[in-house]
Amino acid sequence: MDLKQIESLLTLLSQHDVSDFHYKDGDVQLRFRLGRDPVVQTVVAAPAPVAPVVAAAPAAAPAAARPAVDPALLTVESPMVGTFYRSPSPGAPAFVEVGTSVRVGQPLCIVEAMKLMNEIEAEAAGTIAEILVENGQAVQFGQALFRIRKG
Repeated sequence: MDLKQIESLLTLLSQHDVSDFHYKDGDVQLRFRLGRDPVVQTVVAAPAPVAPVVAAAPAAAPAAARPAVDPALLTVESPMVGTFYRSPSPGAPAFVEVGTSVRVGQPLCIVEAMKLMNEIEAEAAGTIAEILVENGQAVQFGQALFRIRKG
């Protein structure tokens, strides 16, 4: 990578509020830590007033609870910050659809970062169970892109 590419990468990272970034390609390894160390503040809240006790209704499951992820599913995450593309070029068919059988190393999508097109490949053989990102959407490092049902 040359200095212009590194400067462009730093600009892109700061625009997307990325504070920690690690990139490895062969012998090239980059690690950026942007911004200041987090400031820790201690806030002491006043005790809440005590409300009268009312007969309790049966407890409902929390609505915000995250559904358990099936252990047979492998989540494919973005290895970098960039733009997600489902096909190799505009107008071309998508690499995969939900229900597509994939093999290890098969291209699933492209993540464009700094004008470089990076193919993201299947890490396991199986069937595409979910596509979690829309075509053309910006993605973050570690963001889930696909779920593959292994097998």
